[in-house]
Amino acid sequence: MKKTKTMNNKTLKPMKYICTVLFLMGTLSSFAQKKWTLKECVDHALEHNISVKQSMLNIDLAEQDVINAKGNFMPSLSASASQNFNFGSFIGQDGSRIKSDSRGNNFGLNTGVTIFNGFRNLNTYKQAKLGVKSSQLQLSLLQDNVSMTLVNSFLNILFNKENLKIANEQLLISLSQLDQITSQVEAGIKPRSDLFDAEATIASNRESVVNAENSLDISLLSLSQSLQVSPKGFDIEEVQINLTSESLAYDSYDEILAYAMDNRAEIKNAELSIENSDFGVKLAKSAYAPSLSFGAGLGSSYQHRQGALDVRSEFTQDPNNPGSIIETIVPNGFNDQLENNLGYNLGFNLSIPIFNGFKTKANVVKAKINRGKSLLSLEQAKQDLTTTITQSYADARAALKQYQASKFSVASLEESFKNIQNKFNFGAATSFEVEQVRARLVNAKSNLINSKYNFVFRSKVLDFYMGKPLTP
Repeated sequence: MKKTKTMNNKTLKPMKYICTVLFLMGTLSSFAQKKWTLKECVDHALEHNISVKQSMLNIDLAEQDVINAKGNFMPSLSASASQNFNFGSFIGQDGSRIKSDSRGNNFGLNTGVTIFNGFRNLNTYKQAKLGVKSSQLQLSLLQDNVSMTLVNSFLNILFNKENLKIANEQLLISLSQLDQITSQVEAGIKPRSDLFDAEATIASNRESVVNAENSLDISLLSLSQSLQVSPKGFDIEEVQINLTSESLAYDSYDEILAYAMDNRAEIKNAELSIENSDFGVKLAKSAYAPSLSFGAGLGSSYQHRQGALDVRSEFTQDPNNPGSIIETIVPNGFNDQLENNLGYNLGFNLSIPIFNGFKTKANVVKAKINRGKSLLSLEQAKQDLTTTITQSYADARAALKQYQASKFSVASLEESFKNIQNKFNFGAATSFEVEQVRARLVNAKSNLINSKYNFVFRSKVLDFYMGKPLTP
């Protein structure tokens, strides 16, 4: 009868550790093999891109300008305090020198508010609010540019992956043909020179695989650097791009252009620049207007003579002798002096500009010139957008035609390659002829992949200008 062995605690503990290590290794391996989707790439870039972060900080700065402009409507309030020491002496009436060292304090509280200054404060506030909108539009433009760059890099990786698949497939075909030719050479059906040609083809195919791998590695490195993540183990999720419709989604660029003119951030930002320059003209003209402000304050002081008591004389009429005055020495300390010396003031200040060396006139002229520049900038933005969209539409149409032509070329060359292979198998064609047809087929397939991804990207560009999201 066989004895069954039981595991004691000493046996179980090492196994527990081994299982834990294997679990952790599996977890780390799965983490290292994480594949990034297009949406994850775009979201990560928008969150961590330094230029995007700087643009967000510009919005924060613009919002602080708004707060600062609001403060111009509010009254100012300030407090002051001073401590003074005086040293010296003077000659008394009896000819003796009297020491007169003293110290004192002054306290004040002042407030002021601008009542009218040619609407400068109001226009400054409105201009600051435009600054926030402009910063937000600039952020939107930057985010769009980052997203488009990421989409292009992502599609470039997919293109290189498909190119690598084709290169590997061609290598497998060449290896299979080498086995077939080797058998035929050994059987005396084919000359040994065909075997050398097949080996040369394999060497060329292996070089193509290496080149395709290098292109893929470089494109993955480029995307990882754009995302500011480690390139080690970096990869993307493969997406099968099947073109369900070999046609453009838009009949012409007119629809795209009309939408872009009404909604694109670069146009809105140029329009904001004109509005901002209008406020600049108003601010410059406000220097012609008089300004009126109101101010008020209160203050008190304390004085003390070194070596003397804080007292003062108080004079009252003698009740027993109406014709005489009684002098009474009373305390005159810190609190008493502050109360007795307390004073108030208020007043209005009107300033009327008359002449300042033509500075105001020059500033108004400069503000009007800046407005003219803003109008030209808007016109330039519209021209640039029109050029970009019309060119993008033309590129998309050309990419579609190239894709359709490449599909036809691949289909034709595939039939030609099957035909030349059959001839080669029956000895009616040389390996050189087979390789020529296959080289054209490989080149056609590469062109097909290139034209497909080029068409996809060009279509994405058109969708981008129509306000459609770049990521699913």
